[in-house]
Amino acid sequence: MARQRKALLRTQRNTSGFRRLARWLGVGAGVVVFILVVGPFFVPVRSTGTETVFDLVYPDSSFLEVEGTAIHYRFTPFQTIGDDDDEPPLFVLLHGFGASTFSWREVQSRFASIGDVVSYDRPGFGLTERPEAGSRLYTADGQLSILQALLAHFGRDTAILVGSSAGGTVAVQFALEHPEQVESLILVSPAIYIGGGAPGFLQRALQLPQLRRLGPLLVGRLAGDAGDDFLRNSWYDPERVTDEIASGYRRPTRVAGWEQGLWNFTTASSAMGRLADRVTELRVPVLVITGDTDRIVPTEQSIRLAGELPEARLVVVPHSGHLAHEETPDAFMEAVHDF
Repeated sequence: MARQRKALLRTQRNTSGFRRLARWLGVGAGVVVFILVVGPFFVPVRSTGTETVFDLVYPDSSFLEVEGTAIHYRFTPFQTIGDDDDEPPLFVLLHGFGASTFSWREVQSRFASIGDVVSYDRPGFGLTERPEAGSRLYTADGQLSILQALLAHFGRDTAILVGSSAGGTVAVQFALEHPEQVESLILVSPAIYIGGGAPGFLQRALQLPQLRRLGPLLVGRLAGDAGDDFLRNSWYDPERVTDEIASGYRRPTRVAGWEQGLWNFTTASSAMGRLADRVTELRVPVLVITGDTDRIVPTEQSIRLAGELPEARLVVVPHSGHLAHEETPDAFMEAVHDF
């Protein structure tokens, strides 16, 4: 009998201990859930930028308002020699992810020897105003609307689109949707096969209130810590990336709210898988230029793209990386002139 009583007491003590443990685990789980759900809203999210886009303009900067947003662009007119009454072609330069009009500094004036030239900053980048979250201008359709607005602003029915990396995807999509407005395409290491945004399931996750709160902080940290490394990795010879070049790329991070704009762009971007499936529909002449050592969009992908396009010419620039127009501008412009 005594043994049974002791066993019963041990069982009761164990049961009581388990209940206490379960209660503490429940409390702990509740605290964790509370921290995960509510905690992000107590994290201070402040921009490292303090200036407006208008404080940081270049001598040749201009702005075009599109759907309430000031789109920053830089225009260089055709440098004609002698009398030529023919209207020159219009080259529109589209930068890649994390870049801006600054990335065309080596070639914009050179393009002006064969036509009018305009480079512009896509929403989320450069000195273009950052629209509010949910703005259509961050989406693929909004990007095409900006291009149409630029052509209308310059009174042009057609243009030659020059797209670098992710800017190449915008150029290709515009040519597919509005072929009558595109004379030809010049694609510099275009990011056609690596996609242009997060897949659908991740897009839904990015809309969670907690991620919307912390997202700008996260992308700001990533851009700040990894931005310079990404830039140097984009060049065949990272030693060619001077402090001046790195500073030019960082210039837009002085804009107040730049992190929020980059986050807005990221959450609005959708995967571009279907674009890769449609490239064979292009019916305009295309020049594909890539460096022989592209570590961002592998050189083989640009070679593949040129092989799939009906009217394409391929130029692989020796001793060059992802940004041939910056790293090897002479070879780049030679390819353009030959085209």
